Amino acid sequence: MKICCIGAGYVGGPTMAMIAHQCPDIEVMVVDVNEERIRAWNSDNLPIHEPGLDEIVAARRGRNLFFDTVIDDHIRAADVIFICVGTPTKTFGAGAGRAADLRYIETCARRIASVAEDDKIVVEKSTIPVRTANSIKRILKAGKPEVNFDVLSNPEFLAEGTAISDLLEPDRILIGGESERPVETLAAIYGRWVPRERVITTNLWSSELSKLTANAFLAQRISSINAISALCEATDAEVGEVAHAIGMDSRVGSKFLRASVGFGGSCFQKDILNLVYLCEHYGLKEVAEYWEQVVKMNDYQKRRFSHRIVQTMFNTVSQKTIAIWGFAFKKDTDDTRESPAIAVCQDLLNERAHLKIFDPEVPGSRIREDLGCEDDEGKVTICHSAEEATEGAHAIVILTEWDAFAHEDFAKIYQGMEKPAFVFDGRNIVDLEALKALGFEAYGVGRGRPGTS
Repeated sequence: MKICCIGAGYVGGPTMAMIAHQCPDIEVMVVDVNEERIRAWNSDNLPIHEPGLDEIVAARRGRNLFFDTVIDDHIRAADVIFICVGTPTKTFGAGAGRAADLRYIETCARRIASVAEDDKIVVEKSTIPVRTANSIKRILKAGKPEVNFDVLSNPEFLAEGTAISDLLEPDRILIGGESERPVETLAAIYGRWVPRERVITTNLWSSELSKLTANAFLAQRISSINAISALCEATDAEVGEVAHAIGMDSRVGSKFLRASVGFGGSCFQKDILNLVYLCEHYGLKEVAEYWEQVVKMNDYQKRRFSHRIVQTMFNTVSQKTIAIWGFAFKKDTDDTRESPAIAVCQDLLNERAHLKIFDPEVPGSRIREDLGCEDDEGKVTICHSAEEATEGAHAIVILTEWDAFAHEDFAKIYQGMEKPAFVFDGRNIVDLEALKALGFEAYGVGRGRPGTS
């Protein structure tokens, strides 16, 4: 069997690497039009940071895992074709700011139809709106009516930072399709290492909707606990204690109940806004408003955190130096898409603060690009360590929950900072009481009002 994956990004690369790792008899070819990305996949410096990925790629690359920019030949040779291209939120026309931009999906479908010479199984792996498979089938049939294309939906449920473990031991593999043979063909591939009871088969439309719904539900839980964190700060309750208490209820569960500065990443906001647009399209106004509130609460949480920093630091951060610890949207990834750090840093820059930023994985060039800051503007300094960022700073703002940040030498750091020295923990990873004992004024999310001990 030969597999071709169109798209060498956060989904395609790790997923195909795992399939190649578990199925050494299957040839797995990952193709992309981005030559720089393909060069990176063929080097020792992979284009994405994901724990465990380097070892798997190194073990299979050149054996049964390949990365190439020659697309048509590999589409033609493949038995199964995965579509793993981006589906960003539209920035133009009808549905701008909400609907998914499906032009890359359509481009893939047209390319497959133009070069395919025999029957193919085409697998939607990208996150797409409900009934997109119908559009893909129409394009494939119109482009090559003599060829039989079976279109399946196989959404990914990977969390960045844990993608390899998620692939190795998934909660479930979801496959939606209309015919038993292609569904079982794909199920058999995953069945090499995933127990069959974890492979769920549905119709196409249920599978497509399940991905959007899963991300919406997860994001909803984060926005829910963040809403309660605001009330905790107003009443001197501890959000961690509240989350623990309600998480002990088996009907609720403890996952995704950790208050923070807000959620980010490539999926949550995009998928919720897509869900909102679908609900509006089908005339479900109240349902659309309900899900849109999840995004509004997330935006509110980021603004609230920024405002708290300014308010606590005597209502001004103008000309003050603030150390930013972390820029990725979560630990163990270098992805900054929709990272709360972007919004918080932009708020502080608008208040005329000087930012010294450190993230162990995000390149300085990307930080500047995300913030729209040129090298010579003097607003942002990229640092090479957390401690370097704090030298002469008035405050530390923790925006990514990198494990190392909780174990820095805060006693030494305190000595090199302006006084009073502040810590604003947007991820609730440090011991506030220990920091206060050292002399810091330290605050977390949902952990007491400014000015309280």
